[in-house]
Amino acid sequence: MRRWRSWVGYAAAVWAFGYGLLGLLWTLGMPGFPFGEGDVPDARHHSVLGEATAAGTGPWIAAVGFAGGLAAIGLARAGARGPLRSSLIASGWILAVALIFVIPDQRVLTTIAYTPATLALPFGWPPMGAGEFFELLYPWTNLNLILCALGGVFFAAATVAFHLRTLGACLRCGRRPGRAEGWTAPASAARWGRWAAYTAALVPFTYAVVRWLWAFGVPLTISREFLDELHEEGVVWAGAYLATLGALGGVLTLGLVQRWGVIWPRWVLGRAGKPVPPMFPITFASVVAVALASAGLVMVRLTDWTDPEAVVSNPGVLWPVWAAALGAAALAYHFRTRGRCHLHP
Repeated sequence: MRRWRSWVGYAAAVWAFGYGLLGLLWTLGMPGFPFGEGDVPDARHHSVLGEATAAGTGPWIAAVGFAGGLAAIGLARAGARGPLRSSLIASGWILAVALIFVIPDQRVLTTIAYTPATLALPFGWPPMGAGEFFELLYPWTNLNLILCALGGVFFAAATVAFHLRTLGACLRCGRRPGRAEGWTAPASAARWGRWAAYTAALVPFTYAVVRWLWAFGVPLTISREFLDELHEEGVVWAGAYLATLGALGGVLTLGLVQRWGVIWPRWVLGRAGKPVPPMFPITFASVVAVALASAGLVMVRLTDWTDPEAVVSNPGVLWPVWAAALGAAALAYHFRTRGRCHLHP
């Protein structure tokens, strides 16, 4: 993982060529097309590709995939300059944004959020068999969205690595010789990172408090009839579970600006007093931020902004803020913990 900048461009190329090949095979009639006509009927209105067909969209997936593979190979090399460099960087970011934020929907977040619930299956929750639960949580359509988000992460990382290499910056810490650190300096990052972390810690409680009140029978932002229906179907407890998970994530976010996020606290058996590997909180926070971003954009897109009641009753409209704040807090943590540069002291 420490050498990710040297191989991530090729990983993006393998992903792009592989997904492009899937697009070609779907065009030729291979089953498994995961968008639109091949998606879960109830989820199609959430997706920007809800009307897609294998015959109509498959060729575009193939073309963009193969073109993206060529761009990724270019990003893996350090020799591009001038217009070619700008084109590669633009292509990398366009593909990254599309694959991370536009194509996936809230099912990426749902899959991640409900995965810890598998530990409770032996105790009878959720009230279904393990096979049924896994079938609901990990269908190919959900896994495909996670696969798309992973491709977007590859392209984002490859673009960043390419940008650093072509600027002559240190590939390990990102610093450039003879340049002042400015807003990336540890002291500066500590200041703005603190605001980002506190924001990311606060936002999930706007969702959690509402769902907890529902669980206790308080119909905040919804009607009593609808709340009674949620209790009868047992859905309210799933909301309470997600609320608790979100609140716990909010508390853990504070570790990005607290000492216990850098040095393991005393209650961590076997690790107390030892340094926290920076990639651990950065990776964890980044994964959650990516999932929140795609889910939040769906919430923003589907919310009726002309109806104040609809806006107030949907805490999910704040998820893009949560995602941005969490991503910024993780970036600030990186700047604070990257240490001094060994290449450009």
